[in-house]
Amino acid sequence: MYTPIERSFFQAPVLELAKNLLGQCIVHEQPDGLLVARIVETEAYHGPEDQAAHSFGNRRTKRTDVMFEEAGLVYTYRMHTHTLINVVSAPIGTPHAILIRAVEPVEGLEQMKENRGVHLKIHDWTNGPGKLTKALGITMDYYGHHWSERPLFIAEGPGVGEIVAGPRVGIGNSGEAVHYPWRFYEKDNPFVSKYRA
Repeated sequence: MYTPIERSFFQAPVLELAKNLLGQCIVHEQPDGLLVARIVETEAYHGPEDQAAHSFGNRRTKRTDVMFEEAGLVYTYRMHTHTLINVVSAPIGTPHAILIRAVEPVEGLEQMKENRGVHLKIHDWTNGPGKLTKALGITMDYYGHHWSERPLFIAEGPGVGEIVAGPRVGIGNSGEAVHYPWRFYEKDNPFVSKYRA
């Protein structure tokens, strides 16, 4: 049985929380059962001083508004046709967030397979931020939802092995922020997304 993690879990600094999220489980309660996946890759975005962050320079828009609210909220946004999900971090007024980049399927595999397309190999279901939301049935409707509340929540997971840190993916136009080692992932996990600068 999965239970939502304590709200206090989200009260850590953004780089620490990005690592702490590895090995925890995303649980999405559906009418037909649970969809559960273990987080294996995250990226931290350090708000106002991070050129790669949507909130760089304290930029507050309709899209980024939730980033200025309490830690533990869901920040969803669209990129091309994909929904991407983030965990808001830091105290109210400090817009830090963590992108969930990849997860490893745990429960509800048949539904995930259907959500993603039956022709794909299992490693391709959730090895990217747009892929995992499709697999887990997560939509933009969760914008502003809290990660400690049902039906979409983070639960304590089994943890991870060795954690690797490296540069983030696909942020080539963000100055020196390109090189910050703020992407964290479980070493040798086959569900981690393919790195491209």
